[in-house]
Amino acid sequence: MKLQRILVAAAALGVLWLAWHTYGAPGLAVAASALVMWLLLHFTRLMYVLKRAADRPVGYVGSAVMLNAKLKPKCNLMYALMLTRALGEQLSPKDQQPEIFRWTDPGGSSVTCEFLDGKLVKWTLYRPPATADASAPVASPSAH
Repeated sequence: MKLQRILVAAAALGVLWLAWHTYGAPGLAVAASALVMWLLLHFTRLMYVLKRAADRPVGYVGSAVMLNAKLKPKCNLMYALMLTRALGEQLSPKDQQPEIFRWTDPGGSSVTCEFLDGKLVKWTLYRPPATADASAPVASPSAH
């Protein structure tokens, strides 16, 4: 994670240097504007995801089974927030690695995700056992 941050910063500085070296001050202005636009796009996306998550209860997801199907290894926490549209219920101690979050749907099914350095390492789907009443067919009233 730290290496990626260093590489992104080095690439940004490289683009700025190349623009200055090739086109002078106008090139530097254009390159700096492009980098600021890139940062603003990422910031706007983050704010949009968090705004949608703020409107839902913590740890809620519409369907845990669908969330389980859409998760993939090494995806980041923001991707999980984007899928669930809610903040997860934090099960691990705050600011301690790995971070464990759980999302539960109205039927009682839940997905527990483990994130290490912001990347999804593993997840488990829990489905409550079916009751005898739920498996019995529902009788519909007959028309007379």
